[in-house]
Amino acid sequence: MYILFVCTGNTCRSSMAEGILKAIVTDDEELSGRVEVSSAGIAAFGGDLASTNSIKVLKESWGIDISSHRAKKLGRVEIGKADLVLTMTRQHKEYLLSLYPEAKHKIFTLKQFIAADRNSLHNEDYNFALDITDPYGMPVQVYRKCAEEIKEAIERLVPKIRGYMR
Repeated sequence: MYILFVCTGNTCRSSMAEGILKAIVTDDEELSGRVEVSSAGIAAFGGDLASTNSIKVLKESWGIDISSHRAKKLGRVEIGKADLVLTMTRQHKEYLLSLYPEAKHKIFTLKQFIAADRNSLHNEDYNFALDITDPYGMPVQVYRKCAEEIKEAIERLVPKIRGYMR
């Protein structure tokens, strides 16, 4: 299974989400070797490093090292390869759906995906905004709060991944 996280610049939220899920998958006997995780940004400058605060917060909080992360600009190839595309905001999701309507079945906000069950995922009434706010340029405390929000969401994502792989 290939999971792709998407945000704006791929230096804060999606890079942290990628790092957190990769760490969990690596240590999980059932998922290791079966789940690939990546991230990209809608307006990323390819090759940019993860933000200093993103690197710092993940390392200090959970020992996760994303210092080697390099931003990638999102494109058709990544969307095509992914089994699941999880955006950080509804705005990201809507933008992707406008570019890749054929991928509607696999594009969700992260919080939408973890809150829904399989039957309600495509119900338009359930398609409410559950955004993870961008910490870019903010103090480290804001990054820490964002990282905790992402980690909590990913911890709820892991059982859903297991369910989809069965």
